Formats: sequence, structure tokens, C-alpha cells
Amino acid sequence: MKKIKNLFLSAIHQNAGKTTIALGLYNVLREKGLKVAFMKPVGQKVVRVKNNQVDKDSYLIGEVYHCWRKFKQMSPITLERGFTEKYIFHPQQDMLRAEIEKSFNFLSKGKDAIIVEGTGHAGVGAVIDFSNADVASLLKSKVIIISEGGIGKSIDEIILNKALFDLKKVEILGVIINKVLPDKFEKIERILSQGLKNKGIPLLGVIPLDPILKAPTVRQVMNQLELGLLCGASNLDAHVQHTIVAAMEPQNMIRHLRDGALVITSGDRIDNILVSISTHIISRGIKFKIAGIILTGGMIPDDKIIELLKQSEIPVLLSPHDTYTVAGKIESLICKIEKTDKDKINKAMRLVQRHVDVDLIIKRI
Repeated sequence: MKKIKNLFLSAIHQNAGKTTIALGLYNVLREKGLKVAFMKPVGQKVVRVKNNQVDKDSYLIGEVYHCWRKFKQMSPITLERGFTEKYIFHPQQDMLRAEIEKSFNFLSKGKDAIIVEGTGHAGVGAVIDFSNADVASLLKSKVIIISEGGIGKSIDEIILNKALFDLKKVEILGVIINKVLPDKFEKIERILSQGLKNKGIPLLGVIPLDPILKAPTVRQVMNQLELGLLCGASNLDAHVQHTIVAAMEPQNMIRHLRDGALVITSGDRIDNILVSISTHIISRGIKFKIAGIILTGGMIPDDKIIELLKQSEIPVLLSPHDTYTVAGKIESLICKIEKTDKDKINKAMRLVQRHVDVDLIIKRI
């Protein structure tokens, strides 16, 4: 039986970019002629697919790479609401172990490589006896730790996470540094390469922060904030590059309008609504458009204004909350890549291909 290339992706904290890197690695390995599988043994955020609860990241990978028939195996354990509490009072470690091993063996069959995505940092999942370190040990995986840009703090957290993997006798393949500010890229790469080398840890790649990957779509804003839709449904997948709190006078507000702007304004500020519409319409054809408008305060403008909004095709969302409350919620949004985010998916693939030494990863396995 051939030995499968078994990669486990862990991170120093949540939202460090494991799924983005998994998307890219899957693509690069496949381009190198390898048959690839993916699984996320313990999933915290789930979606319902037919009669199954599936981890969101497994769902994304399955949709992008057309392996949706294996959703159940790709996502063997999902921590839906109440799971952890039930487990604490009625542990079922043997059953969970069997599920993970059975799924891994099923997905590995006939494959050259499998990407196993962890959940958060090395210790996440310990409450159900299957931390990332436990799962990596169980599956005899070799681990790539993903960290965000930084120097002292990043190395400290990498070493802290490595300690738990060391305790479980799991080998660390190396580190990928993600989301590095472009103006600090060369400095971070140079210093972390040496800093990690001093600790005996290879640096496998440094990926710059890309604004597209960070930008939510108007649809994601609508869904996560549970906003109503007035019009513009056909453009809900536009990316939000900037948010503008339009509580100022229109002659001041117009100076802040940029491509991809999401305008947040009270539903009775007809002046700022009209400025947004006119700027959007006049700018057609010169790569400028308003991503969307959120009308706050539970107020809806006159029917004639609504008709103009519909003609502009700008997505217009409705919120009962005040402008600053809505703006605060958007500021704290964390939006993961979804299957409809074609440009984000393609960007993730290109970034990994360009900035991660996949040949070194394959060699070290």
C-alpha cells in the first residue's frame, strides 16, 4: 500500500487563513499530478446539506473541487449546538476516534495526498478529547502551522503551539505566514525566516494580505446582519471595499465615495441617497460603482426614490437599527470564503502557488 502525503493545517488562532491555504494547496498539488482529498475531522461551523450537518469549510472545498458526494466523510464530527455539553457528561471518545479513522481511510483510498484542516490553534477540541494535536497524532499527519504577520508575537505563539504537537510526538513540517501587510512583506519574510531557522522550523511561505480576500460581499453583510432587501438582488455578490457612514452633508459625503463603497445612511437622508445613485450611474463604464446602500432607522424613502434605486441596480438593504450601530457591526464582521466567491477562490489559488514552496512541502513529506 502506497504511503499517502498527509498534511495537517493548524493555526495560532481562528481565522488565520487555513481554508484559504487549503484551497490553494489542493489546487497546486492537483496541478502537480497528485490525486488529492480533503477533510476537516472536527468542524465548529456547520451548514445543512440534505440530511447531513456538514462543516462549512468541507462544504466549500467539496463544492469548489466537485467532491460533494463525500461530504459525510470530509466532515465526520460537527460540533452543533449542545454537542460539547452532552459530551462532557457522556464522553464517547472511542466512537469519535472510530469515526475520524474510518473517514480518513475512506478518503485516502486511491489518493496521493490528503489535506486535513484543523480548527483554530493546537489545543482547540481538547474539550471533546480531540484537539488538533490529538487528531494529527491519531492520523499520523505532519503539521503546517499557519500564522499571521508579525515578529515577536508570531514566533512566541508558533513555539507555544509547537509544544503541544511535540507533546503528542507530531512532526512540524514548517510554518506559513499569512496576511502580511505589503509594505512590511520583505522585512517580515527576512526576519521570520531567520527567527524560525534559529528554532529549527522551516519557513514554507509568506503570503501578502490581499484586500479582495478580506472584503465581504453585500450578500454576506445582509445575511450576517439579518438585513432586509429592498432591491438590487442581482448585484448582491459585489465586494465591499469601503464603508461610508453618510451622516454628513452630501457635498462632504461625495468626497468619500470610492469604488466598492457600502453607504450607510438613514432612510430619510434623501440627499445622500440621491448622491449615491447619481455617482453610481454617472460613473458607469469607468470602473466605479457603489457596492450597496444600507438604509437605517427602519425608514424607507418615497416610492419615486425607490424607483430610482431600482433603476440603478444598486443592492439596497434595510435595517431597523441606527446608522452607527450598523456601522459597528460591519466593522466586526468576519466573512469566510463562500462557493460563490469565484474571484476570492481564484485569488487564494494564485497566492499559494506564488508564495508557498509546495515542492519543499512535498519533499519534507
